[in-house]
Amino acid sequence: MPRLIAFRVLQAIPVMFVVAVLTFLLMHMLPGDPATLIAGDMADQDAIAQIRRDLGLDQPVLVQLWLWITDLLQGDFGRSLMLNQPVLEAFFERLPVTLSLALVAFVITIPIGIVLGVVAAVWRDTWVDSAVMVLALVGVSVPNFWIAILSVILFSVALGWLPSAGYVPLTEDFWRWLACLIQPAVVLALFQIGYLARMTRSAMLDVLDQDYIRTARAKGVSARTTIVKHAFRNTLMQVVTVSGYILSLLIGGSVVIEQIFALPGIGRLLVQAIMARDYPVVQGTMLLLGFAFVFINIVIDLIYAYVDPRVRYD
Repeated sequence: MPRLIAFRVLQAIPVMFVVAVLTFLLMHMLPGDPATLIAGDMADQDAIAQIRRDLGLDQPVLVQLWLWITDLLQGDFGRSLMLNQPVLEAFFERLPVTLSLALVAFVITIPIGIVLGVVAAVWRDTWVDSAVMVLALVGVSVPNFWIAILSVILFSVALGWLPSAGYVPLTEDFWRWLACLIQPAVVLALFQIGYLARMTRSAMLDVLDQDYIRTARAKGVSARTTIVKHAFRNTLMQVVTVSGYILSLLIGGSVVIEQIFALPGIGRLLVQAIMARDYPVVQGTMLLLGFAFVFINIVIDLIYAYVDPRVRYD
């Protein structure tokens, strides 16, 4: 197992390097000048040129890239141009909000998606199967920003049940924290529920058509035992794989939801940094999110061995 972890970490190094280079180059291709935004509309060209020199923006792009990577190797992700604070500090200040949103959405997604997929597979080609698949199709087809706006209009404006924006830390008040997150988490989870339900249904149908399932039924094993103990357990590998992918999507998909519900998370920070041409924040945030996705994939690989005893890593 330690060899597997070391091997996957080594594999992640070139991936992170490519992510860093692409993010850096794409940011510098965007129109706009950070020095002009910092100086303001009334600043003269001399002041703007001085800011560019102070920030190192007067250097060639490749020189800036080399200096940035050199700083990264020393653990320095730079300093935000708009917040005037280290990128790591800005990132970790907002990380609890994004993680809270993603984890609440994940807790909603996994049980509902799995149950719907299993139910659709067990009652295949019936109205139950059709209803579940229609719901799944709606979930993966309707844009989450549109659902978010309708949800705010209904539950926040019309009914007044839930707050339309803002965030309260978990350490201050659990129920207010949950009230602030439950609406955006459900909206964020809808797409993933539909996706997981379809994947679970497909995996279950493959297992239910196997010979050992028919043998178990022929021996008089109850339907519940056949489904839970034999069929579902053999679909766990696919479910675990999809679950890791879903968690990554929930973290990445929080960008739009955080904007709509005014949640002070990483997604909102990233959008504001892009609009302000805050190169250090965008580059550092994208790189740190890349680290998070690689870490999630490594954890999923390690879970395989516990879910399926047949899996062994040499």
